[in-house]
Amino acid sequence: MDSRILLPVLLLFLSLSTVFAQTPAPEPACETKNGTNCEECLKNVKCLWCIKTKSCITYPVRTILPPAALCPLNDARWGLCWMNFQALIITLAVVGGVIIIAFFICLFCCCKCENFGSKRFEAKMQRQAAKTRTKQEERKAEMKQRHEEIRKKYGLSGQNPYSRFA
Repeated sequence: MDSRILLPVLLLFLSLSTVFAQTPAPEPACETKNGTNCEECLKNVKCLWCIKTKSCITYPVRTILPPAALCPLNDARWGLCWMNFQALIITLAVVGGVIIIAFFICLFCCCKCENFGSKRFEAKMQRQAAKTRTKQEERKAEMKQRHEEIRKKYGLSGQNPYSRFA
């Protein structure tokens, strides 16, 4: 085989073998940390500490919230030892509600401000159009006056014979 092909194939084979050979070390079950404290138990994200029973329990992911039979919410600790699960849920719900309300307020204000801005722009355009119209009328009046002066100068101030055709 050609050495230009052999070297990349060998490197690919070695890198794939090292990737597949690395298996993560299995985390010890939460129940093995029952004799420890809250900090030791909560080092593993899958664990829940119950103060009432002073036990480390695998978090019941199927039920989302741990059932009261397993551990009451005000005695359950997950993630932080100093905050009970009930306070954590209430805090997250309040923060989520505030974020949602703020989003809708911003959405409402932006839409209203956008409409206000377009009304302001529309009014500005109408003012400019009115200004242009008045200037144009003034120019027409000046041109008419100039034409009248020219007619008087050359003695053409009588009725225009072609006015009846117009």
